[in-house]
Amino acid sequence: MPKDNEPWDEKTVAEINELLDANAAKLRELNDALRSYHQGGIVVITPGISGLGPTLMSRILTAVAEFKDFTEDNDPHGEHDCAVMTVEDIRIIWKIDYYDKRRRYASPDPTDPSVTSRVLTVMRADEY
Repeated sequence: MPKDNEPWDEKTVAEINELLDANAAKLRELNDALRSYHQGGIVVITPGISGLGPTLMSRILTAVAEFKDFTEDNDPHGEHDCAVMTVEDIRIIWKIDYYDKRRRYASPDPTDPSVTSRVLTVMRADEY
């Protein structure tokens, strides 16, 4: 690591980027498991989603699970942790948050399932 006010050399920057990429890949893997298979965390639906009835609620959860349209604009860190989408003319937001195991504070390390409780929240955009 460089000393105060010294520029970082290319090797140091490359090592940091490699670590960030590895963390993003791990987060993406864990987030996709929760979003797609409801594994590794809990899923919360808001009153606005549950109030749509079981059929439409099921379609929304299926659309969230099958979502693959991640881009640089909606997923700039490559973590697959949130998106905005439309299902049957209803604007939906889903997001994944990382808490400690007691779900009181932020996780100390979202890449480590042993210290992280993942929460996928699915809501109507007008509830945000």
